[in-house]
Amino acid sequence: MIDSSKYYDLHAKQYLSTTRDVDMTSHYALFLPSIPSGGRILDAGCGSGRDSRYFLDRGYQVDSFDLSESMVKAACELTGLPVRQLSFQQMDYKNAFDGIWACASLLHVPMEELPLVFERMAVALKEQGVLYCSFKLQANDFQREGRHFTCFTTDAFRQFVDELPWFSLEELVETRDLRPGRAEEHWINAILKKVSAPPEG
Repeated sequence: MIDSSKYYDLHAKQYLSTTRDVDMTSHYALFLPSIPSGGRILDAGCGSGRDSRYFLDRGYQVDSFDLSESMVKAACELTGLPVRQLSFQQMDYKNAFDGIWACASLLHVPMEELPLVFERMAVALKEQGVLYCSFKLQANDFQREGRHFTCFTTDAFRQFVDELPWFSLEELVETRDLRPGRAEEHWINAILKKVSAPPEG
């Protein structure tokens, strides 16, 4: 199995330079209206800590994790948070968050493991909590530079969510990549609401 976190450890400087200052305001606008003032957010696969810092600056409580050691270090330095080194498959939170922000991070989870990961996120969310996630908009998964990418079309993502008992799809938006020189790449951005709780095992 490909460990995509190794890419971010090897190319940390380059990745941080192209992502840390990207203006994500339009994406935050999809997510934050569903989060109560001062609510608790999990930045899942936080990368540089850019989004964690944005949420902190607006008065939200923030927890963050990333699997890459280099990203954990960068996010700690940027936010002052005790960022955890953790994978989605290792998530151990329960009924803790008003929202989970998973920006361009779940796409490194293999398709066959996504249902279990979404179940773990449902466990981590409070009742009626919301999840933001984004994936590259294309039909086929692929591998590039030592990273695995799980991809969806809009129809395929709707079908995927329909088969999840824990979530309802509230919004699905297509966007262009906001990084310089990447406007030809398209993404799907989804807002899901927790509608039932997985049984505790």
